[in-house]
Amino acid sequence: MTTSAEHQQTPVESAGLKRLEEEGEIAADYLEELLDIADLDGDIDIDIDHGRAAVEIVAEQGSERALARLVGTDGEVLDALQELTRLAVQAKTGERSRLMLDVAAYRAGRRAELLAVAAKAIETVRASGTELALEPMNPFERKVVHDAVSEAGLTSDSDGMEPHRHVVIRPA
Repeated sequence: MTTSAEHQQTPVESAGLKRLEEEGEIAADYLEELLDIADLDGDIDIDIDHGRAAVEIVAEQGSERALARLVGTDGEVLDALQELTRLAVQAKTGERSRLMLDVAAYRAGRRAELLAVAAKAIETVRASGTELALEPMNPFERKVVHDAVSEAGLTSDSDGMEPHRHVVIRPA
């Protein structure tokens, strides 16, 4: 977060930023140990994105395929690894973490796909004036769609039970 003359960080914002940076550092340490144990190559990038610590395991040249095992089919291994990383952060800080984890840009690529799905669904709902239920998605995927729908001025809700929980988009 950059500080400008127009927006000085309040002590609360500064403390929140420090906490998120700490979460990212703890997660990075945890993930580096995991990579060492699994004998996998990758660099760890730490950022803060939309009020969350964001950590990515970046593939080194030639290690993309090996890191794909940490993503799994449809990101299932990545989701589990994210939860384990959140628990490691919580164990150190005593506070629940909302950290987002990405491996080899899987979530970044998936986000782009989901934004295209959301745009098409938004167009369909606007044209028909009726609600539209999408395919089941994990929490990360639903959040991406909810954000896109909100930005487009429509409303959406999640419906159903895991693993069949899905987004329903409604006209405004």
